[in-house]
Amino acid sequence: MPTSVAAYAAQDASSPLVPLTITRRDPGPTDVQIDILYCGVCHSDLHTARNEWGMTVFPVVPGHEILGRVTAVGTAVTKFTVGDTAAVGCLVDSCRECASCKAGLEQYCDVGGFVFTYGAPDAHLPGQMTHGGYSTSVTVTEDFVLRVASSLDPAAAAPLLCAGITTYSPLRQWGAGPGKKVGIVGLGGLGHMGVKFAHAMGAETVLFTTSAGKVADGLRLGASAVVISKDAAAMQQHAGSFDLIINTVSVSHDLDAFTNLLKRDGTMVLVGAPAEPHPSPNVMNLIFRRRAIAGSLIGGLPETQEMLDFCAEHNITCDIELIKMQDINDAYERMLKSDVKYRFVIDMNSLR
Repeated sequence: MPTSVAAYAAQDASSPLVPLTITRRDPGPTDVQIDILYCGVCHSDLHTARNEWGMTVFPVVPGHEILGRVTAVGTAVTKFTVGDTAAVGCLVDSCRECASCKAGLEQYCDVGGFVFTYGAPDAHLPGQMTHGGYSTSVTVTEDFVLRVASSLDPAAAAPLLCAGITTYSPLRQWGAGPGKKVGIVGLGGLGHMGVKFAHAMGAETVLFTTSAGKVADGLRLGASAVVISKDAAAMQQHAGSFDLIINTVSVSHDLDAFTNLLKRDGTMVLVGAPAEPHPSPNVMNLIFRRRAIAGSLIGGLPETQEMLDFCAEHNITCDIELIKMQDINDAYERMLKSDVKYRFVIDMNSLR
């Protein structure tokens, strides 16, 4: 029988999140049931709760940076046992049959068959939508559950499931490493992970920020230099020198200032998802250096597990501020002001 669990939900686009009782399915043969200990707060949660992308079905329970303890497993589950630390990211299923899914790139499912952790039709509970990690428990098919090393702080590891993989994936895809110069634009939840990863991969890492107050933090996190992007002279010193730039900024802004910094054949990868489009870039700035602007989503399940293992090897977690579930609405307002270093994480014991 389905189980009722406590959660926090947005009931409409303009009201604060409030308590809600939701239904979770009991574990089937291939399912893993997880008692949620921590859930990171992503900017996507806020976009969704306020319907800024125009796709939200209310009520919605956000949260796709989930870390917890396995409390039950189905009879066919082989990778997890009760008591294991387990994690769930942005996806809980996909079509599994298309070329992308078979390549371990479920986030790019060719038929759009991926199932988001929240806000997608729930095939297991007809007529309902999936609900995320702002809740005390979740049940997910084994193939979409990830292992997390016990050596990592569990609260600080939770945001790796989105902020971590969103920056790790393009760094791996575009070959960040020794001999490469990599720029990270923005020092927020994504950007601070981008700096940590690029540095750990051996790349020369430069942080771009609009805030002089973030210079010391950027250097602490692993940047070899921090550039104030509003300083035209400082920007010009790096013109034509970057192999790769990861742009994490989630508000509309001028991209030309950064494409000018790319080498011939350099690429700027956009991972921020603003509610309003960026101004069109200067095409000449691209074609005369064969530069590229690309986009990247999260990673697939194999790459996400690789990222978690990389974090265990290099002792990488997120810089977090732990909050109670009841503080989520204040956290959203603070997040809009960039008043967090650098990711809010909800302690789900506060909801029990």
